[in-house]
Amino acid sequence: MPRLPEYLKRPIIDTEKTKTVRRILKTKCLNTVCEGARCPNKSECYSRNTATFLIMGSVCTRNCRYCNIGTARPEPLDLDEPKHVAEAVKELGLKYAVITSVTRDDLPDGGAAHFKNCIEEIRKISDAKVEILTPDFRAFAPSPVEERAGVRCQSPLDTIIESMPEVFNHNIETVKTIFKTARPQGNYQTSLDVLKYIADNSSIITKSGLMVGLGESFEEIEETLCDLRNAGVQIVTIGQYIQPSKAHLEVAKYYTLEEFEDLKELARKVGFKNYQIAPLVRSSYQAMSSWSECLQ
Repeated sequence: MPRLPEYLKRPIIDTEKTKTVRRILKTKCLNTVCEGARCPNKSECYSRNTATFLIMGSVCTRNCRYCNIGTARPEPLDLDEPKHVAEAVKELGLKYAVITSVTRDDLPDGGAAHFKNCIEEIRKISDAKVEILTPDFRAFAPSPVEERAGVRCQSPLDTIIESMPEVFNHNIETVKTIFKTARPQGNYQTSLDVLKYIADNSSIITKSGLMVGLGESFEEIEETLCDLRNAGVQIVTIGQYIQPSKAHLEVAKYYTLEEFEDLKELARKVGFKNYQIAPLVRSSYQAMSSWSECLQ
């Protein structure tokens, strides 16, 4: 595996602000994707008094081969979590909150109602705008209970639309040829269908992102960006994949800074006006800026 380039290394920042964020998260018993996924921007975001909330537990029902979040039998939902998230948003003084989750295939709606509850609780006590980064909710498959009963309940995506977050984000993560290797329990077309459903049936801004460095070609990246645009996606993020441990997928390539400039030009060529593309860009990086640019 190639050595980690210097531009991918970040210093550890420990200030009073980072301590404040950690204290609030611990007091409210909240998880963050910053910690769970070993995000390289964690210290920078904490120092800015912000974090990306990880709801519905700290373990996932899927085993994506690039992700540092563990796979295990999940705990029951914490019904007080939406209220605690809202309180943390208010205490941190956030103007823009980003909420993501583990995948909960054990829940009939994949946790869509829990996302909705978080958004509603935030809006009760705060003026913060909300972006959610969701799994696919098994969106177009009936649950086993529904199949046995012969009925079809409200789609999880309709539940999300009812809650009207400012931005709906669902990551495609990688190109079609690598998708099943990286996300064996996911489906490339289903992810596109999820994004298109939100775009076609609401005014919510849609967003998606992918990693590079898993062995994809430039042409495959272009194809994926075109697929996202055709699905109605308005904001895209692209960052370098960094292997969390030796048990995860290996890095095939570290893109140079010049190649990231080429990716920006490619995004413009495909038709994206709003994007965050750089080595250390992750899904929620500079999220408020991306959203505000979409409104201009």
